[in-house]
Amino acid sequence: MNAGKPTISIVATGGSIAGVGPDRLDYILYPELGEHITIEQSLERIPESEFLAQVEPEDLISVGSTAIGPEEWLKLTKRINSLLANDQIDGVVVTHGTATLEETAYFLHLTVKSEKPVVLTGAMRPPTAIGTDADLNLLDAIRVAASPISFGKGVLTILNNEIQCARDVVKTNTFRVETFKPNELGFLGYADSDGEVVFYRAPLRRHTTTTEFQVDEMNTLPRVDIVYCYAGSDELLINAVRSNHSDGLVLAGFGGGSFPPKAIEAAAQAVAEGIPVVLASRSIAGRVVMTPRKEEQQFIASDNLQPQKARILLMLALTATRDRKAIQRMFGEY
Repeated sequence: MNAGKPTISIVATGGSIAGVGPDRLDYILYPELGEHITIEQSLERIPESEFLAQVEPEDLISVGSTAIGPEEWLKLTKRINSLLANDQIDGVVVTHGTATLEETAYFLHLTVKSEKPVVLTGAMRPPTAIGTDADLNLLDAIRVAASPISFGKGVLTILNNEIQCARDVVKTNTFRVETFKPNELGFLGYADSDGEVVFYRAPLRRHTTTTEFQVDEMNTLPRVDIVYCYAGSDELLINAVRSNHSDGLVLAGFGGGSFPPKAIEAAAQAVAEGIPVVLASRSIAGRVVMTPRKEEQQFIASDNLQPQKARILLMLALTATRDRKAIQRMFGEY
């Protein structure tokens, strides 16, 4: 931490936190308009941030988060790693749309190579709307990134005053400001009403500097697809993944790891053809664990990662190895 106020880089990517609606009562049309204010304009709305940190803002991209994927993840990771390699930078805030915020956060959680704070935030209501959460969420993100107690906790998210671990956080509601939840595990702490940053828990799974993933020299990532199971689902979509020769597959099944017979048979065929298959659950909480039958079929169990998070871990695992046991180890450690 530098003497005096910390220096926080703010990397903006667009999203609702920068969205422009047609009027003050618009909460749904602004994504279709696609207009965004700059990060400098966002900061002009919260002059109180000057008391928290010296901020250095930049607009890296300006899109809705539905347009963010592996290409943008790599670009963002490289930029953050470059910023945090500078001894004068104490932390990074990323502004991001909420649709895929949890996925970007987990990718960064596994690929950022610094213990300095990296904090993602967004908004459920654009800054042009009555009752917007954009201003407070951005202020809270700066507050959390500037706090020395955020050091070493991996990538964090902050919305609705709640600090979450990037591994566990998931969007649970389409419009409410309390949408981001950690399922049954509990959030980490608060950016609270008295201006304090307070932690009650810390992540235990490997992240940031302790991971084996190095992506700064990469321009592409392995393709991993997700197939969602439902009553009566069969081999159709899995066969599409097989015929596409995708690098990996995540199969989102029922409960603790059961699947329609035709779907699991097709998934086993994919494994036989050399496509790693991770078994996940469409349930919102709980683990998928290994069984003798799954072991015999050479599947990989997702532990408690949501399918969209399991996809990210499998993508990164495949940059390092295709050995099933090594990948299963990663799902137990990350």
